[in-house]
Order: sequence, then C-alpha cells, then structure tokens
Amino acid sequence: MLVQVNKLNVFVATGGKDFDSSLPTILFLHGSGGDHRTWAMQTRWFAFNGFSVLAPDLPGHSLSDGNAFETIEESAEWLEKFLKYIGVDKVHLVGHSQGFLTALVYAEKNSKAVSSITAIGTAAEIPVNEHLIKTAEVNRDKAAEMMCNWGFGPYAHKGISSVPGMQPIGISRAIMKNNPLAVDLRACAAFKRGNDISKKLSMDRHCILASHDKMTPMKAGLLLAKNMSIVPTVIENAGHMLPIEAPKKTLNALRQFIETIER
Repeated sequence: MLVQVNKLNVFVATGGKDFDSSLPTILFLHGSGGDHRTWAMQTRWFAFNGFSVLAPDLPGHSLSDGNAFETIEESAEWLEKFLKYIGVDKVHLVGHSQGFLTALVYAEKNSKAVSSITAIGTAAEIPVNEHLIKTAEVNRDKAAEMMCNWGFGPYAHKGISSVPGMQPIGISRAIMKNNPLAVDLRACAAFKRGNDISKKLSMDRHCILASHDKMTPMKAGLLLAKNMSIVPTVIENAGHMLPIEAPKKTLNALRQFIETIER
C-alpha cells in the first residue's frame, strides 16, 4: 500500500493482506540499502496467521519517495510520524542491521508504544569500514557486490536457497545497487548511543544472530544480547543477511518469541 508521510509517498508491504489495526501489529525495518523484500517470507506468514504487518521501504529506498536519513535519530523521528499516520498505538518492532538501530532509538522515546523489540543480524552499534563507504559513494554496484560477498554466509555462497529458483545473493545485490547505500552506511557509522540505550530497554526483547556474520560479528551481537539481559537465538552457518538468507529459521525464531508474548 502507499501512504503519505511528510507529504511524500511511502510504499509499505503488508504481507499480501489488507492492514487491519485491530490485530497485533508487527513492524519490519530493513537494513542499509535494503527494502521491503528483505522480509518477504516473514511478513507473509504473520499476515496470514493473525497479525497485521508493516514493512516500509524507508524514504529514498526502492518504491518510496524522498531522501535517505543521514542519522539514525532522524529515521526514528520519521517512524514516530509514520506509525501515528497508520493509526498504530502498540507495535512489535523487528529490525535487521541498521533497521534495528532505528527501532532502538524509537523504543527509547516511545517505550509504552512498543510491545516487543527484536534485533536480527545486528549490534547495538555498527562501525563501518571507511573504504566500503567511499566505494558506495562513487560506485554503488561495486559496493553492493562487496556487501553481498561479505554479508552472506557459507551456505548462500554455495547457491543453497530456501526458495527454489531464487538466489538471495543476486536479489540482494540488485536491491542494494539501486538504493542510497552510502548514506545508510554513514548513518550507521555515526551512531554511538546504542550500547547505552540497549541496557535500558524495558519491553520484551529478543536477539537473533548468525554464526558466520562478518558485518556485525557474533562478539558484537552477544554484547547486545548481554546489554538486553537475554539469551539470543543463534542461527548456524548463516551470515549477516539472515532474513533473506535463512528466512525459515528467522521466521521460526520470530514466531516463537512473538507468539509467546501474544499468548
């Protein structure tokens, strides 16, 4: 569906069903250079099993108008306006990589509006290699290739896919090379408050990590889980791009967490 926030069109995937604010709502936030397709399997399952889902292309990405946010704080302020426009008072937040940083800052200010928060393939703070950022500024195709080569785990590089006929590396590369990757990466690199915020979260929280994540390595993910006072779910033989690389296992971990809360 298309909605308008700040007079700009925003595309929002709803999992193949009309959005219904009377149902428990899950908001999925994509990472750097991504879009709603990150969450294809997860959004569809939840939408057809008693939930309403929102997976926006953040401004400046894919089907949404506008410019990418230069800071994480700006994206969290936008998220507050977006949810107010949709009419959602309470939400389960799910963020991959940079998307989790946005969720984290939103949750800091709007804790009563957050039913739960889930971090996927991420950390409380995400340092970014300066060479990657500079490459993204001058050659997005090359930067997208670097991200995918580094971001996917061993099974994906062998061509193994949860969806027959679909190659997750190729899909991700095609999405990233047409999105504002450099702006996203700089926003991640500049964000330095994640450790402090993650220690203060009061809502239900979870962390889904990948054993072969080279972009936000396990050490950083485990520190996030420690800050959040939780035991994380670790998906073996997967890399940073968990939602599209290991969609079934990511979905199962989300289901177990969110359905338990709703019960």
